[in-house]
Amino acid sequence: MSIDTGTLQPVGLFTGQHVLAELEGVDPDLLDDEQFLRDTLQSALDRSYATVCEMIARRFEPQGVTVLALLSESHASMHTYPENGSIFIDVFTCGHTAQPERAVALLAEALSPTAVNTQTIHRGHDYPAS
Repeated sequence: MSIDTGTLQPVGLFTGQHVLAELEGVDPDLLDDEQFLRDTLQSALDRSYATVCEMIARRFEPQGVTVLALLSESHASMHTYPENGSIFIDVFTCGHTAQPERAVALLAEALSPTAVNTQTIHRGHDYPAS
């Protein structure tokens, strides 16, 4: 897929999409694999045209992982609950370049859940070009 950069609007617009997702029925081993989750989030964000500035992750004992990505466009996070096969995903991007709904769809594809619940919240508003 290619992007026509001539039609892209600046990231700094006070507008964005905030995608919240809950995935259930995910393999608990995947949800406890910090490196897999980091790599999967990085790939999904790259393929969704988001710009990752930094990523941090933490595996908890006895189980569970949190991964946070600081984006030029805002942020993304994943919080896993291997004990019940669930994960919370949050992807917020400003502007019109990054595609947070695509990022969440790619994460769901990689995690193969039995149930997916997503909600997209449109935030802010577009300003006319000055």
